[in-house]
Amino acid sequence: MITLASLLVVLILCTVLSALSFYFGLLTKSGSIASFFVGLAIGVLGAPSWLILLILFALLGFVVTKFRMNLKQELGVQEGKKGERTYQNVIANSLVPLLAAIGAFVLGDEYYTLMAVAYIASISVAASDTVASEVGSLSSKVYMITSGKKVKAGIDGGISVEGTIACIVGGMAAAYFGCSLIFSELWGTAFIILGAIGIIGCMIDSVIGATLERRGIVGKLETNILSMACGALIALAIWML
Repeated sequence: MITLASLLVVLILCTVLSALSFYFGLLTKSGSIASFFVGLAIGVLGAPSWLILLILFALLGFVVTKFRMNLKQELGVQEGKKGERTYQNVIANSLVPLLAAIGAFVLGDEYYTLMAVAYIASISVAASDTVASEVGSLSSKVYMITSGKKVKAGIDGGISVEGTIACIVGGMAAAYFGCSLIFSELWGTAFIILGAIGIIGCMIDSVIGATLERRGIVGKLETNILSMACGALIALAIWML
């Protein structure tokens, strides 16, 4: 159960995260408000360490989003006008982690580790996909994941060498910090498995983008939710076995 001191820390972290995200143009006003309440829920229902991992993911997103922003704007591959995200993006990237936090709260200590695994896996997928998309959108050699044909950068389902490398780095980094913060484990089996799941989830995102999204069956936000859910479910299946 969260203490008064922990709640105060969570409130301060959520306030700082939302304010800085809005100030630096990572989130719109609606996105900042949504991030505050999502962060508050995760910090209270999960644990403050869960919130810290979410904040690190947001910082990583800020760095890669602003990376060569002028060129992204020239190519027309940036999110929003200057890389900013709305409340819809926040919800899409936090729905699965939030469900894991709710699960941890409702199911109690007996299932805490299992829900924490699902949480880290979903964040790892989100980090992997975000970094891959922001870096890969600048590549001059992008290929459709389902056909191997060369396509324009920013196309749904497109992958590149640069984006794939970024995908690996993002997924493994999120898994590392997640295991460090939540499990106090460095360079263990959990880190390797959850990092790999993040990478796999990113590839699932690309496959969904190349198939369902390109046909208009789902949108970009639904694609994010589906890929993160797949990552969380894979992690749950592995740990339950």
